[in-house]
Amino acid sequence: MRVLIIKTSSLGDIIHTLPALTDAGKNNPAIQFDWVVEEKFAEIPTWHLLVKNVIPVALRRWRKNPFSKETIAEFQAFRKKMHENNYDYIIDAQGLLKSVWLMFLAKGVRCGMDWHSAREPLASLFYQKKFSAGKIKESHAVARTRQLFSQVLNYPNPTDAPDYGLLKKSVTNIEHPGKYLVFLHGTTWDTKLWPENSWIELAKIAAKHQFDIKLLWGNETEFERARRIAKSNENIQVLPRLNLAEIANILSHAKGVVSVDTGLGHLAAALDIPAVSLYGPTFPELTGTVGRHQKHLSANNNQSLNLGAISAPDVWAALAELL
Repeated sequence: MRVLIIKTSSLGDIIHTLPALTDAGKNNPAIQFDWVVEEKFAEIPTWHLLVKNVIPVALRRWRKNPFSKETIAEFQAFRKKMHENNYDYIIDAQGLLKSVWLMFLAKGVRCGMDWHSAREPLASLFYQKKFSAGKIKESHAVARTRQLFSQVLNYPNPTDAPDYGLLKKSVTNIEHPGKYLVFLHGTTWDTKLWPENSWIELAKIAAKHQFDIKLLWGNETEFERARRIAKSNENIQVLPRLNLAEIANILSHAKGVVSVDTGLGHLAAALDIPAVSLYGPTFPELTGTVGRHQKHLSANNNQSLNLGAISAPDVWAALAELL
Protein backbone atom coordinates (compact mmCIF):
# COMPACT_ATOMS: atom_id res chain seq x y z
CA MET A 1 0.00 0.00 0.00
CA ARG A 2 1.25 3.49 -0.86
CA VAL A 3 -0.01 6.60 0.91
CA LEU A 4 0.69 10.29 0.36
CA ILE A 5 0.72 12.54 3.43
CA ILE A 6 0.00 16.25 3.18
CA LYS A 7 1.48 17.94 6.23
CA THR A 8 3.53 20.94 5.21
CA SER A 9 4.23 22.76 8.48
CA SER A 10 4.98 23.72 11.19
CA LEU A 11 7.86 21.92 12.90
CA GLY A 12 5.81 20.78 15.88
CA ASP A 13 2.88 19.72 13.68
CA ILE A 14 5.15 17.63 11.48
CA ILE A 15 6.65 15.86 14.49
CA HIS A 16 3.13 15.27 15.85
CA THR A 17 2.36 13.28 12.70
CA LEU A 18 5.24 10.79 13.01
CA PRO A 19 3.63 8.40 15.56
CA ALA A 20 0.72 7.78 13.17
CA LEU A 21 3.18 6.41 10.60
CA THR A 22 4.65 4.05 13.18
CA ASP A 23 1.14 2.83 14.09
CA ALA A 24 0.36 2.18 10.43
CA GLY A 25 3.58 0.22 9.95
CA LYS A 26 2.81 -2.02 12.90
CA ASN A 27 -0.55 -2.89 11.36
CA ASN A 28 0.65 -3.13 7.75
CA PRO A 29 4.41 -3.82 7.45
CA ALA A 30 4.27 -3.37 3.66
CA ILE A 31 2.95 0.19 3.79
CA GLN A 32 5.04 3.06 2.40
CA PHE A 33 4.54 6.79 2.66
CA ASP A 34 5.42 9.77 0.54
CA TRP A 35 5.20 13.14 2.26
CA VAL A 36 4.53 16.69 1.01
CA VAL A 37 6.25 19.14 3.35
CA GLU A 38 7.58 22.70 3.30
CA GLU A 39 11.18 22.78 2.05
CA LYS A 40 12.40 24.18 5.38
CA PHE A 41 11.32 20.99 7.17
CA ALA A 42 11.97 18.45 4.39
CA GLU A 43 14.65 16.62 6.35
CA ILE A 44 12.39 15.52 9.20
CA PRO A 45 10.23 12.95 7.34
CA THR A 46 13.41 11.26 6.06
CA TRP A 47 14.18 10.29 9.64
CA HIS A 48 11.25 7.86 9.67
CA LEU A 49 11.82 4.36 8.26
CA LEU A 50 8.48 4.20 6.40
CA VAL A 51 8.88 7.42 4.40
CA LYS A 52 10.06 6.54 0.90
CA ASN A 53 9.91 9.92 -0.83
CA VAL A 54 9.76 13.47 0.46
CA ILE A 55 8.21 16.03 -1.88
CA PRO A 56 9.29 19.53 -0.82
CA VAL A 57 6.90 22.39 -1.46
CA ALA A 58 7.70 26.10 -1.15
CA LEU A 59 4.31 27.74 -0.60
CA ARG A 60 5.73 30.27 1.84
CA ARG A 61 8.44 31.36 -0.58
CA TRP A 62 6.27 31.18 -3.70
CA ARG A 63 3.72 33.57 -2.19
CA LYS A 64 6.34 36.34 -2.17
CA ASN A 65 6.84 36.23 -5.96
CA PRO A 66 3.97 34.15 -7.36
CA PHE A 67 4.44 35.18 -11.00
CA SER A 68 8.22 35.11 -11.28
CA LYS A 69 9.83 32.75 -13.78
CA GLU A 70 11.56 30.90 -10.95
CA THR A 71 8.32 30.34 -9.03
CA ILE A 72 6.44 29.16 -12.11
CA ALA A 73 9.23 26.76 -13.06
CA GLU A 74 9.48 25.37 -9.52
CA PHE A 75 5.72 24.91 -9.28
CA GLN A 76 5.60 23.06 -12.61
CA ALA A 77 8.35 20.72 -11.40
CA PHE A 78 6.46 20.19 -8.13
CA ARG A 79 3.20 19.42 -9.96
CA LYS A 80 5.02 16.91 -12.17
CA LYS A 81 6.45 15.20 -9.08
CA MET A 82 2.98 15.00 -7.53
CA HIS A 83 1.66 13.22 -10.64
CA GLU A 84 4.34 10.54 -10.75
CA ASN A 85 2.52 7.97 -8.59
CA ASN A 86 -0.96 6.59 -8.04
CA TYR A 87 -1.70 6.46 -4.32
CA ASP A 88 -4.13 4.22 -2.51
CA TYR A 89 -4.92 7.12 -0.21
CA ILE A 90 -3.97 10.77 0.16
CA ILE A 91 -4.22 11.83 3.81
CA ASP A 92 -4.55 15.51 4.59
CA ALA A 93 -3.13 15.65 8.10
CA GLN A 94 -3.19 19.47 8.01
CA GLY A 95 -6.91 20.07 7.62
CA LEU A 96 -6.57 23.40 5.83
CA LEU A 97 -7.81 24.72 2.50
CA LYS A 98 -4.22 25.14 1.30
CA SER A 99 -3.50 21.47 2.00
CA VAL A 100 -6.71 20.48 0.19
CA TRP A 101 -5.47 22.37 -2.86
CA LEU A 102 -2.25 20.33 -2.79
CA MET A 103 -4.26 17.09 -2.64
CA PHE A 104 -5.86 17.85 -5.99
CA LEU A 105 -2.42 17.83 -7.62
CA ALA A 106 -1.98 14.12 -6.78
CA LYS A 107 -3.82 10.94 -7.78
CA GLY A 108 -5.57 8.93 -5.07
CA VAL A 109 -8.54 8.86 -2.71
CA ARG A 110 -8.63 12.14 -0.78
CA CYS A 111 -9.07 11.58 2.97
CA GLY A 112 -9.25 13.90 5.95
CA MET A 113 -11.08 14.95 9.07
CA ASP A 114 -14.78 15.79 9.00
CA TRP A 115 -16.42 19.18 9.54
CA HIS A 116 -16.25 18.93 13.34
CA SER A 117 -12.59 17.80 13.44
CA ALA A 118 -10.72 19.70 10.71
CA ARG A 119 -8.81 22.85 11.62
CA GLU A 120 -10.65 24.63 8.80
CA PRO A 121 -14.07 22.93 8.51
CA LEU A 122 -14.50 24.00 4.88
CA ALA A 123 -11.58 21.75 3.97
CA SER A 124 -13.69 18.71 4.83
CA LEU A 125 -16.04 19.42 1.92
CA PHE A 126 -13.34 18.39 -0.56
CA TYR A 127 -12.45 14.97 0.89
CA GLN A 128 -13.81 11.84 -0.72
CA LYS A 129 -13.59 10.09 2.64
CA LYS A 130 -13.90 12.01 5.89
CA PHE A 131 -13.54 10.86 9.48
CA SER A 132 -14.22 12.07 12.98
CA ALA A 133 -11.04 12.51 15.02
CA GLY A 134 -12.17 14.64 17.94
CA LYS A 135 -12.59 18.39 18.18
CA ILE A 136 -9.46 20.50 17.90
CA LYS A 137 -10.02 22.14 21.31
CA GLU A 138 -10.76 18.89 23.10
CA SER A 139 -8.08 16.39 22.01
CA HIS A 140 -4.31 16.49 21.63
CA ALA A 141 -2.96 16.86 18.10
CA VAL A 142 -0.97 13.60 18.32
CA ALA A 143 -4.04 11.60 19.38
CA ARG A 144 -6.20 13.20 16.69
CA THR A 145 -3.71 12.39 13.94
CA ARG A 146 -3.25 8.80 15.13
CA GLN A 147 -7.03 8.38 15.16
CA LEU A 148 -7.34 9.78 11.63
CA PHE A 149 -4.72 7.42 10.21
CA SER A 150 -6.23 4.41 11.98
CA GLN A 151 -9.62 5.09 10.37
CA VAL A 152 -8.28 5.79 6.89
CA LEU A 153 -6.06 2.69 6.95
CA ASN A 154 -8.54 0.48 8.83
CA TYR A 155 -6.91 -0.63 12.06
CA PRO A 156 -7.92 -0.13 15.73
CA ASN A 157 -7.33 3.33 17.14
CA PRO A 158 -4.06 3.02 19.12
CA THR A 159 -4.11 3.86 22.81
CA ASP A 160 -0.49 3.06 23.69
CA ALA A 161 2.27 5.64 24.11
CA PRO A 162 3.27 7.25 20.80
CA ASP A 163 6.39 5.96 19.03
CA TYR A 164 7.90 8.61 16.76
CA GLY A 165 9.84 5.98 14.83
CA LEU A 166 12.93 8.14 14.34
CA LEU A 167 15.99 6.53 12.81
CA LYS A 168 18.24 7.86 15.56
CA LYS A 169 21.40 7.01 13.66
CA SER A 170 20.36 9.80 11.29
CA VAL A 171 20.72 12.42 14.03
CA THR A 172 23.21 10.97 16.54
CA ASN A 173 26.20 10.43 14.27
CA ILE A 174 28.43 13.03 15.99
CA GLU A 175 29.35 12.64 19.64
CA HIS A 176 29.01 15.63 21.96
CA PRO A 177 30.80 14.76 25.21
CA GLY A 178 30.10 16.43 28.49
CA LYS A 179 27.28 16.83 30.93
CA TYR A 180 25.10 19.50 29.41
CA LEU A 181 21.56 20.80 29.22
CA VAL A 182 19.97 22.61 26.29
CA PHE A 183 17.84 25.68 26.89
CA LEU A 184 15.33 26.34 24.10
CA HIS A 185 14.53 29.99 24.80
CA GLY A 186 13.26 31.11 21.36
CA THR A 187 9.72 30.99 20.04
CA THR A 188 7.54 32.85 17.54
CA TRP A 189 5.20 34.57 20.02
CA ASP A 190 6.50 37.09 22.55
CA THR A 191 3.77 35.88 24.94
CA LYS A 192 5.40 32.43 24.96
CA LEU A 193 8.78 33.76 26.13
CA TRP A 194 10.16 33.06 29.59
CA PRO A 195 11.89 36.11 31.14
CA GLU A 196 15.65 36.35 30.57
CA ASN A 197 16.35 36.74 34.28
CA SER A 198 14.58 33.41 34.83
CA TRP A 199 16.87 31.69 32.30
CA ILE A 200 19.86 33.28 34.02
CA GLU A 201 18.71 32.10 37.44
CA LEU A 202 18.11 28.58 36.11
CA ALA A 203 21.57 28.49 34.54
CA LYS A 204 23.14 29.41 37.89
CA ILE A 205 21.24 26.58 39.60
CA ALA A 206 22.38 24.17 36.89
CA ALA A 207 26.00 25.30 37.32
CA LYS A 208 25.84 24.43 41.02
CA HIS A 209 24.96 20.90 39.92
CA GLN A 210 27.91 20.75 37.49
CA PHE A 211 25.87 21.11 34.29
CA ASP A 212 26.99 23.08 31.28
CA ILE A 213 24.36 24.90 29.22
CA LYS A 214 24.06 25.10 25.45
CA LEU A 215 21.91 27.81 23.85
CA LEU A 216 20.42 27.53 20.36
CA TRP A 217 19.13 30.41 18.26
CA GLY A 218 17.43 30.87 14.90
CA ASN A 219 17.41 34.63 14.26
CA GLU A 220 19.17 37.80 15.33
CA THR A 221 16.77 38.51 18.19
CA GLU A 222 17.31 35.03 19.64
CA PHE A 223 21.07 35.34 19.14
CA GLU A 224 21.23 38.60 21.11
CA ARG A 225 19.09 37.11 23.87
CA ALA A 226 21.37 34.06 24.02
CA ARG A 227 24.42 36.33 24.29
CA ARG A 228 22.89 38.25 27.17
CA ILE A 229 22.01 35.05 29.01
CA ALA A 230 25.49 33.62 28.39
CA LYS A 231 27.19 36.66 29.95
CA SER A 232 25.78 35.66 33.32
CA ASN A 233 27.83 32.48 33.73
CA GLU A 234 30.87 30.89 32.17
CA ASN A 235 29.16 27.48 31.99
CA ILE A 236 26.90 28.75 29.16
CA GLN A 237 27.81 28.28 25.49
CA VAL A 238 26.05 30.05 22.63
CA LEU A 239 26.18 27.62 19.71
CA PRO A 240 26.61 28.71 16.10
CA ARG A 241 23.53 28.75 13.91
CA LEU A 242 22.69 25.11 13.12
CA ASN A 243 20.47 23.26 10.66
CA LEU A 244 17.78 20.84 11.86
CA ALA A 245 19.97 17.74 11.66
CA GLU A 246 22.71 19.46 13.68
CA ILE A 247 20.17 20.66 16.25
CA ALA A 248 18.77 17.14 16.56
CA ASN A 249 22.29 15.87 17.10
CA ILE A 250 22.91 18.37 19.91
CA LEU A 251 19.58 17.52 21.54
CA SER A 252 20.11 13.77 21.28
CA HIS A 253 23.25 13.92 23.46
CA ALA A 254 21.85 16.33 26.08
CA LYS A 255 21.13 15.15 29.60
CA GLY A 256 18.00 17.28 29.59
CA VAL A 257 16.16 20.16 27.96
CA VAL A 258 14.19 23.15 29.19
CA SER A 259 11.96 24.64 26.53
CA VAL A 260 9.30 27.23 25.94
CA ASP A 261 6.44 26.29 23.61
CA THR A 262 8.39 25.80 20.38
CA GLY A 263 8.80 23.16 17.67
CA LEU A 264 12.26 22.19 18.88
CA GLY A 265 10.71 21.13 22.18
CA HIS A 266 8.66 18.56 20.27
CA LEU A 267 11.83 17.38 18.56
CA ALA A 268 13.43 16.79 21.97
CA ALA A 269 10.36 14.75 22.99
CA ALA A 270 10.55 12.70 19.79
CA LEU A 271 14.20 11.96 20.57
CA ASP A 272 13.16 10.80 24.05
CA ILE A 273 15.23 13.43 25.87
CA PRO A 274 14.10 14.38 29.40
CA ALA A 275 12.52 17.81 29.07
CA VAL A 276 10.54 20.39 30.98
CA SER A 277 8.34 22.58 28.76
CA LEU A 278 6.85 25.91 29.83
CA TYR A 279 3.41 27.10 28.73
CA GLY A 280 1.62 30.42 29.12
CA PRO A 281 -1.10 31.32 26.60
CA THR A 282 -1.18 27.83 25.07
CA PHE A 283 -2.44 24.57 26.53
CA PRO A 284 -0.16 21.52 26.85
CA GLU A 285 -3.12 19.13 26.91
CA LEU A 286 -3.84 20.14 23.29
CA THR A 287 -0.45 20.84 21.71
CA GLY A 288 2.17 20.11 24.37
CA THR A 289 5.11 17.76 24.06
CA VAL A 290 4.19 14.07 24.16
CA GLY A 291 6.51 11.25 25.15
CA ARG A 292 8.34 9.65 27.99
CA HIS A 293 10.31 11.84 30.40
CA GLN A 294 8.25 14.96 29.64
CA LYS A 295 6.98 17.46 32.20
CA HIS A 296 4.80 20.50 31.57
CA LEU A 297 4.70 23.61 33.73
CA SER A 298 1.83 25.93 32.88
CA ALA A 299 1.31 29.52 33.97
CA ASN A 300 -2.41 28.73 33.74
CA ASN A 301 -2.02 26.74 36.93
CA ASN A 302 -1.16 30.04 38.63
CA GLN A 303 -4.19 31.80 37.09
CA SER A 304 -1.84 33.67 34.77
CA LEU A 305 -0.90 33.60 31.09
CA ASN A 306 2.46 35.21 31.88
CA LEU A 307 5.33 32.72 31.98
CA GLY A 308 7.00 34.92 34.58
CA ALA A 309 4.68 33.22 37.06
CA ILE A 310 6.81 30.07 36.65
CA SER A 311 9.93 30.30 38.84
CA ALA A 312 13.40 28.99 38.03
CA PRO A 313 13.51 26.85 41.22
CA ASP A 314 10.23 25.21 40.20
CA VAL A 315 11.63 24.46 36.76
CA TRP A 316 14.78 22.98 38.25
CA ALA A 317 12.78 20.83 40.65
CA ALA A 318 10.75 19.42 37.74
CA LEU A 319 13.89 18.80 35.69
CA ALA A 320 15.70 17.19 38.62
CA GLU A 321 12.90 14.62 38.92
CA LEU A 322 13.49 13.62 35.30
CA LEU A 323 17.26 13.56 35.60
